[in-house]
Amino acid sequence: MDQIVSPGPASAETTHQHVTFEDGLALECGARLERMTVAYRTYGMLNAARTNAVLVCHALTGDQYVAERHPVTGKDGWWDVLVGPGKPLDTDRFFVIGANVLGGCMGSTGPRSVRPNGEVWGTEFPPITIRDMVRAQKRLIEHLGIARLFAVIGGSMGGMQVLQWAADYPENVFAALPIATASYHSAQNIAFNEVGRQAIFADPDWQGGQYWRTGAIPARGLGVARMCAHITYLSEQALTRKFGRRLQAAPKDAGEVMALFGGMFEVESYLQHQGSTFVRRFDANSYLTITRAMDYFDLGADHGGDLASAFRGTRTRFLLVSFSSDWLFPTPESRAVARALNRAGANVSFVEIGSDKGHDAFLLDEPDFHRTIAGFLSGCAAHAKL
Repeated sequence: MDQIVSPGPASAETTHQHVTFEDGLALECGARLERMTVAYRTYGMLNAARTNAVLVCHALTGDQYVAERHPVTGKDGWWDVLVGPGKPLDTDRFFVIGANVLGGCMGSTGPRSVRPNGEVWGTEFPPITIRDMVRAQKRLIEHLGIARLFAVIGGSMGGMQVLQWAADYPENVFAALPIATASYHSAQNIAFNEVGRQAIFADPDWQGGQYWRTGAIPARGLGVARMCAHITYLSEQALTRKFGRRLQAAPKDAGEVMALFGGMFEVESYLQHQGSTFVRRFDANSYLTITRAMDYFDLGADHGGDLASAFRGTRTRFLLVSFSSDWLFPTPESRAVARALNRAGANVSFVEIGSDKGHDAFLLDEPDFHRTIAGFLSGCAAHAKL
């Protein structure tokens, strides 16, 4: 088994399964990575014909630990509800692959990686795109000896990768499942990302992006960025149901105002917890790199402004899923992709799942969503004669 040891953003060293490509990768920006490492995990068994492989593409703050205990946080895999024996992505049937994206900080080449000259990339890591991420994944799939993926699935930024896979490598993807995503990043989403980036820049420990030289991390700024983003992953209904306006005892150092009014709101405590735990596992420069990649994503613009052209003549089967309370990637954005696929003559299904859990619904226990995924994959497997 290939292994790589890389420093965790704020933890002891962590060992990651990986493959390194000594010939590197040419990036869309014109730069070239002289060497490229892709960290990954697999679940289930690849069949003799190598036709049952499913690539899972992760979202902004996800990684390759899809369905197992995370080595840094100790938490369950981020899609453990969907991937495993007897689950919609049944590892008794499918060979599931999760890869840390290019630009990430869990073993794949990114700002935290050491360059061939012995220096950490840091802020000198070149800008990357969703297409660059997909091209790195394609190298991994080839390394594993897989000519055609049975399916590519992912939500949010993972869904962007799915769309890029289907557009760039239609002959290598039998089924594509873009979930809670869009063909471009909206102005509102770019604005939220910029607020997060500015919070990181404003942290005194940012040190011009060279924080790693002193062993510091811009924890306060990165935590605020995570808090801001996390609000967009939820919905008003979910926040009200989980927290309402309930108060809890304030910490001793909270100040006179909180003491006067009886404590802090539960939702405040929740967001602070989200921020503090995030900084222990994620790198600030990776956060900047990956959010920019999302912002640059515009699949239609890459095809003369006609999204249908990206999929013209495709034989890939598509399932698009949105969630009724998702205001980060609202249903009309998925419908727009479905209409473009229809114009391209593609085999496409579209489902909006009723849920009050917001954008994060694709990560949670949503029975209708899980039944939809299981049913679609089962039908595809029958057509593919798996």
